[in-house]
Amino acid sequence: MLVKGFTSLKPKDGVVVNPNSKHIVVVGGGYVGLYTVLRLQHTLRKELREGSVRITVLTPESHMTYQPFLPEAAAGNLSPRHVVVPLRRVLRSATILNGKVSKVNHAAKSVTFAPNVGTPHEIGYDIVVMAAGSISRTLPIPGLADAAIGFKTVGEAIALRNRVLELLDRAESDEDEELRRRALTFVVVGGGFAGIEALAELEDMAVDAARYYRNVSRKDMRWVLVEATDRILPEVGPEMGKWTAEQLRERGIEVKMNTRLDSCVGGLVKLSDGDEFPSATIVWTAGVKPSPVVNAGDLPLDERGRIKATAALTVVGVKDAFSAGDVAGVPDVTNPGQYCAPNAQHAVRQAKVLADNITRQLHGKKLVDYRHKYVGSVAGLGLHKGVANVYGIKLRGVPAWFMHRTYHLSRVPTFNRKVRVMADWTLALFFKRETVSLGELEAPHNEFRAATTS
Repeated sequence: MLVKGFTSLKPKDGVVVNPNSKHIVVVGGGYVGLYTVLRLQHTLRKELREGSVRITVLTPESHMTYQPFLPEAAAGNLSPRHVVVPLRRVLRSATILNGKVSKVNHAAKSVTFAPNVGTPHEIGYDIVVMAAGSISRTLPIPGLADAAIGFKTVGEAIALRNRVLELLDRAESDEDEELRRRALTFVVVGGGFAGIEALAELEDMAVDAARYYRNVSRKDMRWVLVEATDRILPEVGPEMGKWTAEQLRERGIEVKMNTRLDSCVGGLVKLSDGDEFPSATIVWTAGVKPSPVVNAGDLPLDERGRIKATAALTVVGVKDAFSAGDVAGVPDVTNPGQYCAPNAQHAVRQAKVLADNITRQLHGKKLVDYRHKYVGSVAGLGLHKGVANVYGIKLRGVPAWFMHRTYHLSRVPTFNRKVRVMADWTLALFFKRETVSLGELEAPHNEFRAATTS
């Protein structure tokens, strides 16, 4: 059955449902999905009010995660609820459906949608926006799936925070030196933004928490960064990447470059440099790849498995299909022959141009190309620590940390979230961060089950 825009759903008050309206389906509720619909709510507000245009967002989650804030959420500097944006609250003119798209049949202008709970069905559209983002890029490393955890979602970030604090509790309470060493050994694989910021923030939090333990100190911990190439943080340039590595080493963090993770079966880490040791925490941040939905459809792909896009953010050779963000290979017109990097800086700006081009197409106007010169990057390395390279200006320490916070505060969606983030940071000036593990939230039934069998 082909459902053309869910006309059977009850319309909102004051909204006219027109079965002949243009139906825009957005696959994905991340950066591109959220910002595209936010922009369309402005540029097509008359059409949306009259019902001549309808928007449906298909996404597994009912929120968008502002990923640059995940390290601070993991470190306890921000509330996890303040790094996510509730889609239904901010996208009031769109219908939000939670589930996954398993197939895109653009020839028939329909997608196969599998709700999180329910029966898969077809949804028809007039215009589709492919904004499904990316997933962690993994390798066939023995033990990786069982022993490691990623760092792309708020659930993973908070699980890591709870785990680190729980392991400090375990080491404090256990006298077995072998178990203590395993508990207090933390490994992060990947020297990009996600890996460096996760490592730096979690180590900073662990050192802060260790002050409240009698039998655990920083010298008992082992923090290891594993990077397969000869540099870390390539986005900030060789000089600042080298400085970052030196700073991490000064903090007692082992930075292993030109090194690969060969195996981690049962938590036994084996590296290509011959080092071998047990670890209870292995974090995998070694790159991303386009969402699997790109392989389940008839849209053209490039050599990297991304949807082949034009500079105008349309899909190459296809009408009524747009794409941007991590899932798309978008030509960088400011750097001929190259593609736009898969990061938030481009995704947010691409979404605005994409939405405007959809509006132009509906109004019969000429589309425009996406053009943005990469301005540089900022990274947080823990409380009052950072590194930045913006417009060629290189900063480190507190100034870079301040720029990191200022930039991302300006980028986080909605005024509501900006105020909440500012409130968290302001309170942190006067009160120490919480260092309590709430790991039982991940298995809330355990206590009750134990009670029923006692």
